[in-house]
Amino acid sequence: MTVIASCAFAQSNTNQSKFKQLGTELPTPNVYRTASGAPGPDYWQQQADYDMKIRLDDANQRIYGEETVTYTNNSPNTLRYLWMQLDQNVRAKDSDSYKIRQSAMEDRMSFDQVLDMEPWFDGGFKIDHVKDASGNDLPHVINNTMMRIDLPRELKPGQQFKFDVKWWYNVNDRMKIGGRSGYEYFEDDDNYLYTIAQFYPRMVVYSDNMGWQNKQFLGRGEFTLNFGDYRVALTVPSDHVVASTGVLQNERDVLTSEQRKRLAKARDTYDEPVIVITEEEAIENEKSREKGMKTWIFEAENVRDFGWASSRKFIWDAMAVDVNGKKPLAMSYYPKEGNPLWEQYSTKAVAQTLETYSKYTIDYPYPVAISVHAKWIGMEYPMICFNGGRPEPDGTYTDRTKYGMISVIIHEVGHNFFPMIVNSDERQWTWMDEGLNTFCQYLTEKEWDRNYPTRRGPARNIAEYMGGDDSKISPIMTNSESIWQFGSNAYGKPATALNILRETVMGRELFDYAFKEYARRWAFKHPTPADLFRTMEDASAVDLDWFWRGWFYTNDHVDMSLKDVKWYQIDTGDPEIEKPLARQARESEPEDIALIRDEKFIPKTRIEQDTSLHDFYTTVSEFEVLRVDREEYEAYRGELSEEEIELLESSKQFYEITVENQGGLVMPLIFKFEYIDGTEEVRRIPAEIWKMSEPTVTKVFITEKEAVRITLDPYLETADTDLSDNSWPPRPKPTRFELFKQGQRSGAGENPMQRYRRSEQE
Repeated sequence: MTVIASCAFAQSNTNQSKFKQLGTELPTPNVYRTASGAPGPDYWQQQADYDMKIRLDDANQRIYGEETVTYTNNSPNTLRYLWMQLDQNVRAKDSDSYKIRQSAMEDRMSFDQVLDMEPWFDGGFKIDHVKDASGNDLPHVINNTMMRIDLPRELKPGQQFKFDVKWWYNVNDRMKIGGRSGYEYFEDDDNYLYTIAQFYPRMVVYSDNMGWQNKQFLGRGEFTLNFGDYRVALTVPSDHVVASTGVLQNERDVLTSEQRKRLAKARDTYDEPVIVITEEEAIENEKSREKGMKTWIFEAENVRDFGWASSRKFIWDAMAVDVNGKKPLAMSYYPKEGNPLWEQYSTKAVAQTLETYSKYTIDYPYPVAISVHAKWIGMEYPMICFNGGRPEPDGTYTDRTKYGMISVIIHEVGHNFFPMIVNSDERQWTWMDEGLNTFCQYLTEKEWDRNYPTRRGPARNIAEYMGGDDSKISPIMTNSESIWQFGSNAYGKPATALNILRETVMGRELFDYAFKEYARRWAFKHPTPADLFRTMEDASAVDLDWFWRGWFYTNDHVDMSLKDVKWYQIDTGDPEIEKPLARQARESEPEDIALIRDEKFIPKTRIEQDTSLHDFYTTVSEFEVLRVDREEYEAYRGELSEEEIELLESSKQFYEITVENQGGLVMPLIFKFEYIDGTEEVRRIPAEIWKMSEPTVTKVFITEKEAVRITLDPYLETADTDLSDNSWPPRPKPTRFELFKQGQRSGAGENPMQRYRRSEQE
């Protein structure tokens, strides 16, 4: 008499590959990199130290440089030659980056379109000499953005080699030809703002897993670099202010006594930035045209790169940040064109970034973190980054401009952790720095403002991309130069994957511990994707191979559908309960249209006219409770145990739910049950439910109350690309449309701040 539905699973082997371990895809563990994801007992990495003298020619927008490189061979291998990166050569007229760029003719073309078909800017390094420490010329060969230096003798393990390089190059106008660094010209006051990077020949990484990293720089895949110590003397016009990687060594030579006092005050000020150079002072500097030069000397220890900025236009502010007892300085340099936004937000955004990233990774180890304002840019280097976000000339701005500026500052300052400290190979794997950094950016934005308009991180924000044309979507594990939809693939999708791991798959406690352990293990080292994958599993005891395989090695997407929901209730066997319910069910059935119409066309049936036609079946209702019904029920109960009687008398509801995987990417199943009394309950099922079933799984959920609605992925945490089939009963969602008249309304084109000002004036 009791009917209880049971679980049923379709057995299939077609889905087992989704849960296959990542054995063959990952490199074999060894003494350098262990199966746990940690550096091995014999892990090693090379070191490259630089002593540089750089001169900025402001009249001709040119950089002249000399460097002494000390290269230490920490590898177990003997080296016969060294490789250097010549990244500025990406802008040389014969660069492959121009040759591989596709182009096409149109019937109507602008001058700029035609001019851009061939390189016109004379970019690239001009190498004057490469010499050993004794001044002897070293044989060298330039291959596009790489230079091989042939050693006079073999460099054995543990040995060092010193050599000198002298060069110059023309600085690019970022506003015309783009670039990660370059200059911006301000016509109103005839000044330049230089944001300078990739300005020196740099050592290529030689590693245990790659040998020499020999992939050319084509513009997209960024940089693979060694750690080392830097001493850089920057000679610039004497009325310029310089921001740089490292710590200024000669404050007395380049700053006034008042500026030094302000800077000293900033080192012990934690609440508000201290203005080191005011806007009024910067405006005076803009007017200056001193003919002399001044040298700023900076030193940086254990960094993988070096960047700097120089201009007459800089306002400068700074404040200290408390990072577990350390006191790094958060600083900003910006022209007056950046105010009021930059004075109000930049340095505080730098401070927030150091605090939040330190909480989730490692304590920020460097003495400074600098944000430099330049239009239309976002780029990172150790301790310094260049960021966009400029208000209108009247000082107003949109919320998009404000939040865009704060986001780019958080993102670029955050790059100090990935990849400046956790030093992944950007030339090969953009996602290892951009994706991890974007994830931490998301955490930082939430700590800045609970309602922050975050672009990347929440699962719902990646769904449209993942549900798009498969032919234009690359697996995350794709080399940087070969990625379709670069931003979504290298930034958004890996950041979302980590967020889903944290919120849905692993939980915050397990994820945060494992992610922090990855940062701790690989700080100031060179991790690979396998090191991340293995560490996250090793430190959490969660098997994530299915997740890495689906999210990182395929372009499958999430599309789960509530294919079927069946609702069962226990038949109690009690006639006093079941027969009224049966009557109610019968009466609730839709009426037959013929019977409705017969009310009019058949005034009386034969049986209604002639009572002699009645018998047992027309006079005794099938829903009437008979004495024999009660007796049989009592006999049935007498045979049941207490537990069986308790179950029989319970009001449990049974929902048999079948979910279909239409997108191919397996994920945990999250159901929200909304009950008839207004309460709610969420049930979470691990992704392993898909191990033996494809493309559907069926599971029974037992509830204490009747559900009026069941929703799959109710909080949009799995990046499901189609939500129209995620509810039972189905729930259509309206789309609003806008009516308009021809023509524009008054005030179109104004930002909200400008509209408010106009309203106040009127």
